[in-house]
Amino acid sequence: MVTLATMAALTALTADAAAKQPRPAPPTEATAPRDAGEPIMAIVSIKTQQVTFYDADGWILRAPVSTGTTGRETPAGVFAVLEKDVDHHSSLYDDAWMPNMQRITWNGIALHGGPLPGYAASHGCVRMPYGFAEKLFDKTRIGMRVIISPNDAAPVEFSHPALFVPNAAAVAAAPARAETLAREAAEATQTADETKKVAATAARETASLTASLRKLGGLKTRADAELAYAEKALAAAKTDQARARAGDLKQKAAAKAAEAATQLDAARADAASKPDAAAAKDAAKAAATRKTDAAKAANEAKLALEPVSVYISRATQKLYVRRNTHKPWADGGEVFDATIEVPVTIRNPDRPIGTHVFTAMARNDPGLRWSVVTIDNGDDAKDALDRITIPQDVLDRIAPTAAPRSSIIISDEPLSSETNYRTEFVAVLNNQPQGGFVTRRPTVDVPVASGNSWGDDGFGFFFRRNPDPPAGNARRRGGQYDRQVQQGWW
Repeated sequence: MVTLATMAALTALTADAAAKQPRPAPPTEATAPRDAGEPIMAIVSIKTQQVTFYDADGWILRAPVSTGTTGRETPAGVFAVLEKDVDHHSSLYDDAWMPNMQRITWNGIALHGGPLPGYAASHGCVRMPYGFAEKLFDKTRIGMRVIISPNDAAPVEFSHPALFVPNAAAVAAAPARAETLAREAAEATQTADETKKVAATAARETASLTASLRKLGGLKTRADAELAYAEKALAAAKTDQARARAGDLKQKAAAKAAEAATQLDAARADAASKPDAAAAKDAAKAAATRKTDAAKAANEAKLALEPVSVYISRATQKLYVRRNTHKPWADGGEVFDATIEVPVTIRNPDRPIGTHVFTAMARNDPGLRWSVVTIDNGDDAKDALDRITIPQDVLDRIAPTAAPRSSIIISDEPLSSETNYRTEFVAVLNNQPQGGFVTRRPTVDVPVASGNSWGDDGFGFFFRRNPDPPAGNARRRGGQYDRQVQQGWW
């Protein structure tokens, strides 16, 4: 019979044996033994609590991290750097210091320096070693891809006919074309402004002349009536005295009528010499149309110089395209263009396709050298691309000048509601815990942008300011974490 004392002794022996077992060494900070280029992507492994940064030739920086704890898990999915702040403080968690912060969502998920206890311990952010975060801060750019994977993942060399193949002639001509169209857009803007001023002046002058002509016409009518009355009075006069009075009245009335006629004729001549208000208005409308068309062409030519990101969602059966405009936003970050959103054909749309991130790592002789990172099960990367038919008109617009850092993301997931005017793409894996994501307030109370909702400047729909700033977007200054916490772990 096994007594309670025997069970306690066995438990103690088991615990003692487990304590003596060697534990796996925590990941350490490392740098690739070669000259590193600019990071193209970062991959965070929640399983191994590690982040790895990659340039065009492979991994360049690696360090341990601390992701979200149970109930506030860091969301797995696809993100991009949206904003950088060297000395950021949280508005969610007691002004907590988040040095060298690189934001990946506007509701407060970011990479930043912080204490690393050796396990997941954050409120949803990805903490990196203080020194590592500081060294990394100036190496990254807005729009750098950040992939958070539930397991270990790494980019693998990949090729497929569906991936963008840029046209060498189009790539070479793109900078000059963008410069030419920008100049034409500026000239069209100047012409439209001048034409608008002419139309406004013509409208004011026409209104003034119309009023003047109306007044002079009334004066002439009254003068003619007075002359007619004087003539009748003269004809009816019976005495010399009456005829004299009537003749004097007629003479004055005739002079007044003649003066009124002269003024009216002069005003009519003046009006005839002025620009026609209707024609000026039509010219202003035509100039405004040319301005809009020229601005659109210039904007597209400028965007053609930027890496292009494509997101294809099996959930929505849509294809989305985004490029960074590099237009700064007053509340932080930069605006992303999202003028392309179209239906896409996916074969067997009811079957899972997985989540795959294809990235153009560098140029090569055929065009671009690609890699793929898969973070969610479904089809393998090749089969996933085989199931997609990208519309030819979209390919014609974006493929000829596709540049390194361009990407194609295929996923079962829809775009997160966090995707807005200041994000590239935010997509989270719904089969993974998202506690540190869903407990935060959404960024803005607007839907994901569509191609039908943008203004002339490419993002007018989103110019409704949020009166209540996002929870993780404050820049207050205050207390900080004690660096000694992390030094003990090292």
